[in-house]
This record gives sequence, C-alpha cells and structure tokens, in this order.
Amino acid sequence: EGPESFPPLRNEAAVRVLQGRMKGIQGHCNSCYMDAALFSLFSCTSVLDSMLFMPFPLCDRNVQGILRDEIVNPLRRTGFVRANSVMHLREQLTDKGQCSSFTNAEKDPEEFLNLIMQQILGIEPLLKLQSGGQKEQECYCYQIFMDKQEDLVVPDVQQLVERSFLSSDLKLVEIPSCFIIQMPRFGKEYKMFSKIIPSLELDITDLLLDSPRECCLCGDVATLECS
Repeated sequence: EGPESFPPLRNEAAVRVLQGRMKGIQGHCNSCYMDAALFSLFSCTSVLDSMLFMPFPLCDRNVQGILRDEIVNPLRRTGFVRANSVMHLREQLTDKGQCSSFTNAEKDPEEFLNLIMQQILGIEPLLKLQSGGQKEQECYCYQIFMDKQEDLVVPDVQQLVERSFLSSDLKLVEIPSCFIIQMPRFGKEYKMFSKIIPSLELDITDLLLDSPRECCLCGDVATLECS
C-alpha cells in the first residue's frame, strides 16, 4: 500500500478548511519564508505533487515523507500544520544542506526551493529563460526585480511579471509546467508595494520567445517587436 494522499483544496472546500483562526502553517523561529512557500506550492494546487510521490533518482525519501505526511497532508486535511512539523523538515534540510542556519534564521525562499528541489529531490529545473539572446538559463523559480514604479500603486501579478521581464530583457524559452514567482520584497523596513493583487490567470503570450503574435496595428502576424 502506497503513501496516503489528500487532494488539494478547491473552491468552497478551500474556504471552509483554510479560513479562520489557527489555520495555515504555524510560524516559529523565522520560518515565515518556508511556511509561505509551502502553503503556496501545495494547499490549493497539485501541480507539484510529484515532489511528494515520485521516486526521483537523487530523492531523499525521508525528507519526501516528512513533506508529504507531516506538512502537505495535514494542511489539506485539516487546514493546519503545527510548527514542530516544519521544524522537523528544517532540521533535515540543515543536515542535508551546506547551511547550518535553516532551523533558526530567515532565508530567501529561493534558497529553500533550490535546496529541496535540486539537491534533495533531484527535480529537473522548471523554468528555461533567455536574456537578450544570451545562453539559456535554467531555474526553479523567478524572482521579480524592478525599480520603483510611480504609476503602479496596487499592481497585480500580471503587471509585475511583464514589467520585470521587460526591464531584464528576459523571455521564457518554452511554456513552463509550473511557474513559481517570488514577489518583490525588501525585508521589514521597506516594502515596494503595500498590496499586490493576485492574478488568477497569467497570460504569458508576450513573454514567450519566438511565439507568433499579432501586430497591434494591422492584426496580421507580427514580424517586429517594440519593447
């Protein structure tokens, strides 16, 4: 008999199970970066469930088991994960990683994702990006970088991704199976935006390399692109 699985929460079930006090992943000892990442990746979507079940070649089954049985399944079943379950995962990451501070320090979510996806589970990179005609680069998530934009007061994710790609002269080489996006942030002192509206769908047509698009003037297939 294989490991037990619970489907991600959708629609009314998501509201019923996740809304209210003592819901979500309990924070402890600077765990917010990991709590937020795990909640985003697993609470309401199954796109990365292969991380929980697939016997990847380099896969650490112990870490995979903790992730599945102590964090994702309780989150989907009851809407709550105790802090000691996340600490159990953090202790394992500290053992497996090159870094001794996963149990107590605040980290960048990208550092956590790279460690667990690449070094511990051995998953292929999810994104292929190209900047200004240079060589392809592969990664697991994309962090939005941009200068302060006066005309964006309460932006949505679509606007931020498009402007960030534009300012970095980036394109997606292919449609990603999963597009993990890290919002812009600057620690406790300064936040670029007080609020960001989640885009429920993301249109990546203009972000794809060499994808046919229509001319904004005549409607035929475009041959030139103006930034």
